[in-house]
Amino acid sequence: MGVVLNLDGKRAQASVARLVELTAPEMARVNELILSKAGSDVELIPELAKHLIDSGGKRLRPMVTLAAAQMFGYSGEAHVKLATSVEFMHTATLLHDDVVDESDLRRGRKTARMIWGNQASVLVGDFLLGQAFRMMVDVGSLEALDILSGAACIIAEGEVMQLGVAKNLDTTEDDYLAVIKAKTAALFSAAAEVGPVVADASRSDRAALRSYGTNLGLAFQLVDDALDYGGKSSDLGKNVGDDFREGKVTLPVILSYRRGSADERAFWKSAIEENECDDAALEKAIGIMNKNGAIGDTIGRARHFGEIARDALAPLKPSPQKDALLDVIDFCISRVT
Repeated sequence: MGVVLNLDGKRAQASVARLVELTAPEMARVNELILSKAGSDVELIPELAKHLIDSGGKRLRPMVTLAAAQMFGYSGEAHVKLATSVEFMHTATLLHDDVVDESDLRRGRKTARMIWGNQASVLVGDFLLGQAFRMMVDVGSLEALDILSGAACIIAEGEVMQLGVAKNLDTTEDDYLAVIKAKTAALFSAAAEVGPVVADASRSDRAALRSYGTNLGLAFQLVDDALDYGGKSSDLGKNVGDDFREGKVTLPVILSYRRGSADERAFWKSAIEENECDDAALEKAIGIMNKNGAIGDTIGRARHFGEIARDALAPLKPSPQKDALLDVIDFCISRVT
């Protein structure tokens, strides 16, 4: 089911190989710290945390933190703790999201809530957030703590905002971008900014990485939105069509609804507002989106934010880390193939 998505002019063989190579020694320490800090005498906590940690994510956000610190010559240990904090924040968000969204699959495996239940998933997510903040305090940088704690608040606000637009077909594109800027881009932004903060980089350099992270996060989420109507579960990290079945009003839906005929808008109302969203309805939704250019234009928006992220790094001096962070943009966009 679905369509094959292609980007005109997609850069060939986009990957994060350079980022992985540059951060490999420090990511090994991050992984050790993850296992250590996910430990607890309460047996369920490490068991559930290990399930999600081992589920195959690329850990882009902590690698971005490490590379951003390296870019400015940092050689201490604070960035390892901050990168681990970033990953714990992300993991906690996934646990909470799966409960809110009632998701059954995460990266091809049953979600933690399907195995241990909603209550355990929420509480272990809270435990991981607590451990993340303990590591931030250990670092001793009030500015880094301010950035990451601020991101945690913004992410929670984004989740609540998303509840407000759920099944609401009057949601505008600006409304939706505000949701994903909070829900997804805020953590990418914080992950990119705390690296130069502990490296004592200049204010302008920190701002450049903050802008890079924000726009990378927006591009990343918009690509996910497009993949939900034409990708593969292995690329998306969940079932294709989950957003549709959950009645989520994402950008492809917003564009398709606004551009549609009266009959097409009636279809969207029955599908999204009245939960008439079986496999046949999903096929029809994809067909309407293709007719109205909604998927292609969502990818176009993602490319736009990717270019803003690229421009944000342009003033920084050349370095292997800069090249690796640019690769992340290409990788993000290239998932829609």
